[in-house]
Order: sequence, then structure tokens, then C-alpha cells
Amino acid sequence: MAGKKYAAAAAQIDRNKKYSLDEAVGLVKKVAYAKFDETVEVTMELGVDPRKADQMVRGTVVLPHGLGKSKIICVIASGEKQKEAEAAGADIVGGDELVDKIKGGWLEFDAVIATPDMMRGVGQLGKILGPRGLMPNPKTGTVTFEIAKAIQETKAGKVEFRVDKTGVIHAPVGKVSFDHDKLVDNAKTIVDAVLKAKPSTAKGKYVKGANVCSTMGPGVRIEIAGA
Repeated sequence: MAGKKYAAAAAQIDRNKKYSLDEAVGLVKKVAYAKFDETVEVTMELGVDPRKADQMVRGTVVLPHGLGKSKIICVIASGEKQKEAEAAGADIVGGDELVDKIKGGWLEFDAVIATPDMMRGVGQLGKILGPRGLMPNPKTGTVTFEIAKAIQETKAGKVEFRVDKTGVIHAPVGKVSFDHDKLVDNAKTIVDAVLKAKPSTAKGKYVKGANVCSTMGPGVRIEIAGA
């Protein structure tokens, strides 16, 4: 029973204690019980009002040790930029015909990069790609003429973080099977990026709480210095 396994894992964690990132990652790896290689995630509850545009916390960061899986990258471009995308290692490359294919329900990719001149068509995909976190956006470097750079960063483990409507950020930092130090490095990179993205208009305590957990495991609360 997963319930018993979860309870056994949770029993090894002091719910009233805030652990260092190093301790927390060690605990997450120790208590992971699923038969698959679980994703490790950092969750941060922020003291912002995401309904206000000037308090929207979002950004992208390239994790030093990647995410442990190669992303299927779809590039929507035209002319020479299609050749550039293919040369840079994009998995799927096309133009308006790809937009139509996605409109028809095809979603066999993990990331979408588009050139600015294609956004008239790509913009129509907002309702399909938006909820899945796949909509190209200039702020995250996925609407750009620098196609090769965008592909390299995405393949290297670029992660987008964005506060949801409840004021919480969820960001993957790797797999349970990762080396301990690599997971800590990746997690610290995300935490530092979120701290750096603090809006000047945010009042009071910026980070209300944070934890690290695996897909199936319990959360381990972490202490964040300077939050």
C-alpha cells in the first residue's frame, strides 16, 4: 500500500524542523520509495499577490546539472531559421503547418521555441499551449531569432519558474537517482533565482515557506537564508 509507504517515509521527517538544503535533499533521497525514478521538486510559497502584474514572479534558469532527460524540442520558424534550428539539434522543425498540427491536437513535444515573425500564427495556440506551460514567450527566451542559443539552453536543462495564482512556485530540480551534490546545486540555483526575482513592490515576508520533495514522497521543509 502506497499509504503505508508514505506514512513510513513521513515518519522519518521532523515536520516542525526546517532543514538545510543539503540535509533536505539527503532526506528526500533516503525516504523515496517509488519503483520509478521520481522527480525532485522545490516548492516555494511567496508573499506576493500574483493578480498584480508588478508582483508576478517568473523567470528562467539553466540548471548546472540539467534535469536528467532530453527534451523533445519543437521549433516554429521560417526560411533560413528552420535550417538553423535543424543544425542546432531541434527535434521537430516547421512553420504554419506545425501550428495547424498543434491546433488539431498534436502535442508530442516538451518545449516550443518560435521566431518573432511566426507569432501571428503561434499566438492562436495560447489556449492549447498556455495551460501546459509550453507557450513561447519573449521573457523566457523562447520567442527569439537566436534559435541555436535557445535550443542549447533548453537542452542543457533550462527551467521556467512562475508563481501560480495561489502564490506558490513549483520547480523540478532533477531525479532521485541524481548524485546528492548535483541535486543540491540545482535546487540552490532555483532558490537563488527566485530570491533574485523578488518584486520591489512585494511587502512583508517574501518567502513564507519552502520545501523539497520527490514525486510521491512527503515534503521536507527547508531554511532559506536571507528570505
